[in-house]
Amino acid sequence: MNKLFLIIQREYFSRVKKKSFLIMTILGPLLMAGLMIVPVWLAMRDKTEHQILVLDHSGLFIDKLPNTKQIKFTYGAESIQTAKAKLKDGPFDLIMEIKGDAINDSKTTPVLYYKKQPGINVEQYITNTMENILFDYRLQGDSIDLNKIDKARRPVEILTLKVTEEGKDEKTNTEINMAIGFGCAIAIYFMIFLYGSQVMRGVIEEKTNRIVEVIVSSVKPFQLMLGKIIGVALVGLTQFILWIVLTLIISTAVNTYLFKDQIADTMKHNSQIEKVMKDDLTAGVDKMEKINSPNEVIDLFNNFNNINITKILVCFAFYFLVGYLLYAALFAAVGSAVDSEADTQQFILPVTIPLIASFIIAQSVVTDPDSSMAQFFSIFPLTSPIVMMVRLPFDVPGWELALSMVCLIVGFLFFTWIAGKIYRTGILMYGKKTSWKELGKWLFYKG
Repeated sequence: MNKLFLIIQREYFSRVKKKSFLIMTILGPLLMAGLMIVPVWLAMRDKTEHQILVLDHSGLFIDKLPNTKQIKFTYGAESIQTAKAKLKDGPFDLIMEIKGDAINDSKTTPVLYYKKQPGINVEQYITNTMENILFDYRLQGDSIDLNKIDKARRPVEILTLKVTEEGKDEKTNTEINMAIGFGCAIAIYFMIFLYGSQVMRGVIEEKTNRIVEVIVSSVKPFQLMLGKIIGVALVGLTQFILWIVLTLIISTAVNTYLFKDQIADTMKHNSQIEKVMKDDLTAGVDKMEKINSPNEVIDLFNNFNNINITKILVCFAFYFLVGYLLYAALFAAVGSAVDSEADTQQFILPVTIPLIASFIIAQSVVTDPDSSMAQFFSIFPLTSPIVMMVRLPFDVPGWELALSMVCLIVGFLFFTWIAGKIYRTGILMYGKKTSWKELGKWLFYKG
């Protein structure tokens, strides 16, 4: 046991003391915080303003195209040649010419001239707005009451409320659940590859330098493999904990500074909704329409309060650690079976296929988290670290979660036993190309 502890200690401190570990420990939180904050910050910034000169020869759209914060319409009556001169040197970014027969045309085709190509959102806004105007005009021509049409077009927004065992309602958000599930799955995927490959390279390096011959003279090969796996696992866990703590500190500080006004608006908005729902649940729908919704991005952040973060973090730590231990044993077996990293390709593919397949399966899991396929692959040990993390935010039954964890532990012990058999023989094999048939024989060697 003391020898195992010494191996773990050596693997841990030899990696923690490296400059690359310290650099990545600092850069990791900055990058993760940036991924969370920068998109929100960019989404909240004022976008490019487009000044559009409208030449409407039909007269139908004059003063009817509503302006937005980013799109401003100005109406003119000059010729297109005169307007193009304004486009070159004047204040306008775009010129839109509408033909005189737009009213009777079955397909209205406005022409958009620009000096710098606009984004797709500008074209979509113009198209949708003109379609609505033409739709209303043609309905009026048929003596149809537009007020009735507007009432019939009433939008529907789904408010998802989870009923807890205590009978309380908790607001949920499917998009956030998907983001959390995939975020945890991606983190586990990269962690397994990053630290699993470190185990494999470490085994190959020791084998190539013949250091392992000295080491195995005093410790058993299985102890050496297990010590290397656990040591690298502790390195990964240390780095991940530091990433989580530093990321939370950085993101909280920046969010408080950049989005304090939006957060205050969100809190006010939520208190208004709660008051409406308490006063009258039936009449609440009509009253809710009068409440202006705050920034949608900030509203999404607010929904995190209703997610059991503690449960997700505990499960993430479990699936990361045990999933890593399972795959690290297989990576160690691959490293012991070859003499160089270039020779690992034939053996590494079967090891990585279940991880890659997990992401393909995850696409279907988010559409139907309770399907038979989702249940099976969230319990199967080689895919459960990723598939279960995708399912977890969608309230997985307790017995399925427990069964998945037990199967993963059993799978870890089984694959570690197999890897130990390969490692024990392969670690001292030199100068020979190993085949799958050879690996099969190693599993049945005794001694």
